[in-house]
Amino acid sequence: MNFKEKLQEIKKQNLYRVRKTLASAQSNKVSIDNKEVLNFSSNDYLSLANHPKVKEAFIKGVEKYGAGSGASHLVSGHFDIHEELESKLAAYTGQDRALVFSSGFSANLGIFSALSDQVEWILQDKLNHASLIDANHLIQKRVERYKHNDIASLKNKISKKIGPGLVATDNVFSMDGDVAEINQLDLITKSHESILMQDDAHGFGVFQPNIPDNSIYMATLGKSAGTMGAFISGSKDLIDLIIQRGRSYIYTTALPPAISAASIASLELIIEGEQTRKLHENIRFFKDYSKQLKINLLESNSGIQPILIGDNKKVIDISGVLFSKGFNVGAIRSPTVPKGTERLRITLSADHSQDQISSLLETLSNAL
Repeated sequence: MNFKEKLQEIKKQNLYRVRKTLASAQSNKVSIDNKEVLNFSSNDYLSLANHPKVKEAFIKGVEKYGAGSGASHLVSGHFDIHEELESKLAAYTGQDRALVFSSGFSANLGIFSALSDQVEWILQDKLNHASLIDANHLIQKRVERYKHNDIASLKNKISKKIGPGLVATDNVFSMDGDVAEINQLDLITKSHESILMQDDAHGFGVFQPNIPDNSIYMATLGKSAGTMGAFISGSKDLIDLIIQRGRSYIYTTALPPAISAASIASLELIIEGEQTRKLHENIRFFKDYSKQLKINLLESNSGIQPILIGDNKKVIDISGVLFSKGFNVGAIRSPTVPKGTERLRITLSADHSQDQISSLLETLSNAL
C-alpha cells in the first residue's frame, strides 16, 4: 500500500487535516501552537470545561475513585457515581432510566446494535452525524436518507416502508446549527408503528430537551457539559435492552468514575441556568452585530453560527487570516459538508464577552 501517494492526493484536494495543539485549559482564551488566541471553535458552549465547580468535583472524584474504572460496566467497572449520574440524567430528561457511555459515537453504536433485530428499516436525515451513518452500516441495514429537515421527503420515504423501523435525526445539526422538528418527526414515525431516535449532542444544555413518549434520546457530555462521555435516556425496557445487546456498551471500559462526578456538577450548573442564559445573550448579540456588518449567516439560534464560503482553499485561507489576527475559527471542508458549502464554523460560548465577539466580527468582515 502506498500511503504517501494517498496523503499527497489528500493534500492536493486541500483536505489534509492538521491538529492544533493546546497548551492551556479549554476556555474562550487559549494557547494554540504557542500563540494566544480567542477561541471560537470549541463545543464547550456553556464554558463548563474549566468551571471551578466542575474542576473541584473532578478532583474530589479522583481522590475517592482514582484515575480509571478498570473494566467494563458489566465486569467490575460500574461505580455508584455512575449510578448517581444516570439517575440524575434520567430525572433531568424526564425519562425512566439513563445509561452512560464513554462517547457519543459509542452510544449511537450501542443503540443501533441493540435494535438490529427489532427494526426492518432505518431512515436518516441527510445531514446526520457520521456516527449515526456508521452505526447504520454496523448492523448491515441499507442507509437511506431523507432530505435535510424536509417533512415531505420523510413522509414520501416512510410511506413505502413495511414493518417496524427507526427514524434517526440529529436535534441540533453540527455543521448548520439548525434544529430538527422533533414533534412532527415523532408523529410521522408513530403513525408507521416505528420509533424516533434523536442525537442531541449539540443541543443538550443549550436547549431544554424535547423527548416525545416512547422515543430514544442520546446526548453527549463532552460539549455543553464540558466533561466527557454520553448518555441514552428512555424507557426502562429500552435501557435494559441496550445493556443486554449494545455491543459498544458491553465491550468498552467504563467511563472513569471521577468524570461522572464532574458531570454531576456540570448538570447542576445546567439546571441552574445562568450559563445557558449568558450563551443565548451572546448568540443574540452575534446575530445582531453580523446583520449590522452585512455578514450573511445560516439560520441558527444555537451556539453554532456557520458562514458559507464555498471553496476548500478559500475557507482555509480565511481561517488562517483570522488565526494570524488572534482568532481560532474552524474551517469546515467537503466532504464533511457538501461540496460548494464549505464554511467557517463559529461557535459561541457563555464566557465570550461582547467585546470579543464584536472584535471577531469586525476582523472577519475585513477578511471576507
